Amino acid sequence: MFLKNYTSSVPVSETINRIEKVLIRCGVSGITKEYSGRNGEVAALTFHIKLEGTREVAIRLPADKERALEALWLDYANGDALSPDGKSVYGSPYKKKKRKDFADQAERTAWKIIQDWVEVQMSMIQMKQADVVEVFLPYIWDTGSRTTLYGRLKTSGFKALLPEKCE
Repeated sequence: MFLKNYTSSVPVSETINRIEKVLIRCGVSGITKEYSGRNGEVAALTFHIKLEGTREVAIRLPADKERALEALWLDYANGDALSPDGKSVYGSPYKKKKRKDFADQAERTAWKIIQDWVEVQMSMIQMKQADVVEVFLPYIWDTGSRTTLYGRLKTSGFKALLPEKCE
């Protein structure tokens, strides 16, 4: 599996700080952090940015540590049998690590990838290769429904993307 930043040792707090600095330099009007119930980990950053004119939108960028952990764990297992609880690998005397051993790395990697992505997207916007809505559209956050535009489309089976009748 190709995975950028899978060995990152940069603390999550430092990576989030770097993301915030990029967003601030690019003119966002506010940044909030959403914390998960476990250990006060940051689960998402939401920032507000002005579109052309005066309208402002909220953009929510989540870091899904659990899904990142699953990806790292399955890559490590590399097809070997897993224990019934899925927390250890059977079949290889060399694979001594447990699923939990990848938890911190998963969080660091997830946030580091978001940092890289935000830096590239903001560079695209500044180089006039894209606009804010074009790059952040799936992450536009609706505080009323507490979901992103992508989340709303997914829930509807992506019906809004398809024409009523295909001829």
